[in-house]
Amino acid sequence: MIEVPKSEMRPAPDSALSGFQRECINLFVHGAQILSIPRSIGEIYGLLYATAEPLPMEAIMERLGISKGSVSQGLRWLREVGAVRATYVKGDRRDHYEAETELRKLAGGFLREQIEPHLGNGGDYLSRLALEADRVHPAESQFAAERITKLKRWHRFTVRALPLFLRIVGRI
Repeated sequence: MIEVPKSEMRPAPDSALSGFQRECINLFVHGAQILSIPRSIGEIYGLLYATAEPLPMEAIMERLGISKGSVSQGLRWLREVGAVRATYVKGDRRDHYEAETELRKLAGGFLREQIEPHLGNGGDYLSRLALEADRVHPAESQFAAERITKLKRWHRFTVRALPLFLRIVGRI
């Protein structure tokens, strides 16, 4: 049996997590992996989704057994995309966090923050690609031109479709 050094092991989550909370965390970790989002973001969102009361950062760290830096970065990212919000808890000066549960807000925020900014860069990439295609061997120039044409079509479609998709998501 291979022993993992303690410095590389993630501390076990707090035993106070219910089975429901653990399964929600697992579900959102799986979703995060599909989207190539860090595991800790899935864990944080899953915990907040499965917890009735808003939690301060310290409670998130304790229950998940993850570092302050990971929780801080995860909460920042989740807030930027609109997946969590800070809320006031009477008698406590700390920020507390709760999950956004409306699909339209989650999907819309993710698309606006993670996809939309990259579409503007697509034209620049295609321009550079076209310049490089002018330099390919003559035997490859037809192939390169066809692929660039297809990429331009994909880019135009995505630029047009995203606002429509955001409107549809806004109605869910």
